[in-house]
Amino acid sequence: MVLRTLDAPIAVVPGHDDPDDPVGARLLSAAAEVFAERGYAGAKVAEIARRAGLTTGAIYSRYRGKAELLVEAIDAFCVDELDALFTDHRFRGHMEDLLRVAGSHLVERDDSPAPGLLLEAMIAARHEPDVAALLRRRFDDRRERLALVVESAKASGGIDRGLDTTALVTFCHAVGLGFLLLEVLDTPMPQADRWEQLIARLVAATGVRPPVPSADPTTRATSAGEHLEES
Repeated sequence: MVLRTLDAPIAVVPGHDDPDDPVGARLLSAAAEVFAERGYAGAKVAEIARRAGLTTGAIYSRYRGKAELLVEAIDAFCVDELDALFTDHRFRGHMEDLLRVAGSHLVERDDSPAPGLLLEAMIAARHEPDVAALLRRRFDDRRERLALVVESAKASGGIDRGLDTTALVTFCHAVGLGFLLLEVLDTPMPQADRWEQLIARLVAATGVRPPVPSADPTTRATSAGEHLEES
């Protein structure tokens, strides 16, 4: 990914250059840059338009306001995790594998502006009801999709049915959002293999536990009788 400097021509991020809508792709690239650089409050629609080589009227003909533009930029630069995980070579067809592979990806970093965009959106959501509402809808959708993954894993026996789906989904989101903060702060990450080992252990702990064998009543009676004879 190439981020634009103040005096350089804009470069559309590879993978987001939609041949059917080059103007939209240019606009979202410019919006991602400006939001990441200046934050939501400091970002101006006029600056986004200038960098994209458009007019503000062209932006408002596509989006109702800055909040909607921010969320669309996040969608453009955040890879759909679940779709990507299905194609990961470590996904072996078991739904619980998605949780393991997704957790392993948390320590990977790239040059995407997504972490900065998400953090700016979270900050803006505290004071901007429009941003909060749009983000909430996006996160609700992701929660529902992840809940389906968990339920499928329960149905196949990969995850214990006794575990609460909402609790597990909330835990996954909390860990993911925590890593967002760590990445923005450039916190050193653990070695990938060590982290993957930990995630594998955690996912395995959610699996169905084998029943604890109960003692044979005959054995208990025999033991009790032997104890009385010894007395």
